[in-house]
Amino acid sequence: MQQGGAEVRAEQVRVPWNLISLPPFSDVAVKALRLVSDDNVSLRQLSDVVSADPAFSGEVLTIVNSPLYALRRSVTNVLQAISILGLERIKGVAVTVGVRSYLGGAVHQPALRACWRHSLACALIAEEVAAKCCMDKSIAYTVGMMHDIGRIALAVIQPEAYSAFLDSTPADSRGVLEDERQLFEVDHCTAGANLAANWGLASDFVEIASRHHEPRGAHLDLLALIQFSCQMADTIGFSALRSATASSYQELLGGLPSLERSSFPSDPETLAIKIAGRINSIEIV
Repeated sequence: MQQGGAEVRAEQVRVPWNLISLPPFSDVAVKALRLVSDDNVSLRQLSDVVSADPAFSGEVLTIVNSPLYALRRSVTNVLQAISILGLERIKGVAVTVGVRSYLGGAVHQPALRACWRHSLACALIAEEVAAKCCMDKSIAYTVGMMHDIGRIALAVIQPEAYSAFLDSTPADSRGVLEDERQLFEVDHCTAGANLAANWGLASDFVEIASRHHEPRGAHLDLLALIQFSCQMADTIGFSALRSATASSYQELLGGLPSLERSSFPSDPETLAIKIAGRINSIEIV
């Protein structure tokens, strides 16, 4: 993953006025994202960043020790967790904690909880597919977790209004973005790209936040992987929109190469149960 260059940030540096008052994304999560985008980062550097905030590192360790990872022994410190799970996996855990804390109490509103669960489902599905197609599954998880950060931001700014919007808006993605621009003066793709760029995140985060609702290309690169995973999350019941009209399960699978397609069960219900179980493992902690 390449660190976002000046050419990316220069185009995205102006944050829409209604995003300026946002509470900051977790400083620990942002620092972790920046660090792990650096190929020369050490285990100790990442450990020091995450451990600097006791509450944050405590949540990271709780997730690491949850049934999601099923470790054979309890992990008691961040450096040990990184040594066992790897830099990229801990980055993903840090981002998961960061997104959940970003939503704060709003995550208990059903519509906004659906945003949170959609991001998680997208991340978990992306991780599964990446493992089959020789892509880094931990990067896929992390980018999947962040792809809808603009939607999370709009929910943080106006939780009641955005919750009502999610409950009533039509499902067509172009219509959703247009409605967001009319109601909130910015759509969640533009918001996400601006935030990722202004936080100094790698260019992949900026591109995917901006383009994940575009038509998917034939080549399964990281953007296409997240686009597929986002659509699959909708199809198996983890849509952020109550009125979503999702693609059919078989239609989505048919667009994958045979190797990647083989990682999925034959029916959507089995996949939905699997993803729900993994989401529940995170939510209970």
